Amino acid sequence: MDPITIVYKIQKTLKQGIQQINETYSAGVVDNMEKYKYLLGKAHALQIIQQEISHLLDEKEQKNEQGNVIDFGNPEDKTRT
Repeated sequence: MDPITIVYKIQKTLKQGIQQINETYSAGVVDNMEKYKYLLGKAHALQIIQQEISHLLDEKEQKNEQGNVIDFGNPEDKTRT
């Protein structure tokens, strides 16, 4: 399996975990502060991991991109006719 595919699957799993925590909050299942803090910490950790993976992918994409750059030069360098 392609490493990029694995990374995208990990991102999807992280996103689902965050969504499940949000649903738990919305459903009102959290009945004490200990559960609340645990889920809040878990959601925060998942978001940090997801963000770090996104940053790594962005850096890789920037290194691999080969765009076309057109240099029009400095307009002041051209002689006016």
